[in-house]
Amino acid sequence: MNEQSETQRTEKCSGCGIKLQTEHKDQPGYLPEVALDRDPVICQRCFRIKNYNEASSVSVNQDEFLRLLSGVGEKNALVIHIVDIFDFEGSLISGLQRFVGNNPVILAVNKCDLLPKVTNWNKLRNWMQQRCKEEGLRTAEIVLCSAKRNQGFDRLLEAVTELRGGRDVYVVGATNVGKSTLINRLISDYSDLEQELTTSRYPGTTLDTVKIPLDDGHYIIDTPGIVYPWRYSELVERQDLDAVMPANPLKPAVYQLNEGQTLFFGGLGRFDFVQGPHQSFTCFISGTLKIHRTKLERADSLYADHRGEMLSPPGSDRMDKLPPWQRHEFRINKGSRSDLYISGLGWIKVNGTEGAVVAIHVPRGVKVLTRPSMI
Repeated sequence: MNEQSETQRTEKCSGCGIKLQTEHKDQPGYLPEVALDRDPVICQRCFRIKNYNEASSVSVNQDEFLRLLSGVGEKNALVIHIVDIFDFEGSLISGLQRFVGNNPVILAVNKCDLLPKVTNWNKLRNWMQQRCKEEGLRTAEIVLCSAKRNQGFDRLLEAVTELRGGRDVYVVGATNVGKSTLINRLISDYSDLEQELTTSRYPGTTLDTVKIPLDDGHYIIDTPGIVYPWRYSELVERQDLDAVMPANPLKPAVYQLNEGQTLFFGGLGRFDFVQGPHQSFTCFISGTLKIHRTKLERADSLYADHRGEMLSPPGSDRMDKLPPWQRHEFRINKGSRSDLYISGLGWIKVNGTEGAVVAIHVPRGVKVLTRPSMI
């Protein structure tokens, strides 16, 4: 056994150079123990790219990721940044511009199949451009797509062809945004994998990027997915992930509320209409998460008595694994068209124009903000 642990400590993947390990499937360098005898020894991600034209996402935290990106601005490259339409602000990489320098960025907005079919896509594109501008990110192209339905990928490949100009292509994104699906499509369209898998790491990091050779001598560079702790997808247990992340198109739920009314989203979050004239609010959340309406004066006791049961997920056995709730109060100005956005859980559109005072209760650390209405 000692001899084997010694192997694991010193053995590196001959594909990407990462230190190999057999314990954590979702982390860089993983391979099953039985594969340690292979020659050459390569990690599971390199094995899947090489043998099945398939990349699987591994993840890192933001600091490690930004260290990994620090050299991209000095290279001549095209960057594809994948974000999740359902969790736009939560999956957008803050500060990406200072790392990519003058290199063009394609924003690939995945999971567009979740939005209602009547969505005005041009308006949505303008809305995204504005949000990126506020974050200091310049985009050469915004492409709306759906990895699940295989929509928009042809347009994305066209944009890559138009903007690449004989450069390497870096693909970046948070976890759970569909990055590996996109990488797989790029591999099948652009790469000749009969060549030996070539790889590279930036000096001074122990992280891997996988370099997938293109026919013209350049590379697609797959970077690990970033873990952003403010998203529900990183907070909840695996069995509750389906309730949070919608698999089917959103069915907006409209509620006519008087001040002093509350909506619970399972046992994961709460919306209070604190003050304002009678008005309607539209909830864009996963259809598998039940919404309960009650009076604001009864909300605390209802939560104390029914958390983990009527107010679930999470179930009572998992309730205490989430951080304690924190209250965020917002004043919605008269005449403004606003969303109350909760990272990874969805958003609530304020339909009235009379103004309101509202509050959101979510586990401490979850990103909550107001924004101009997306739809």
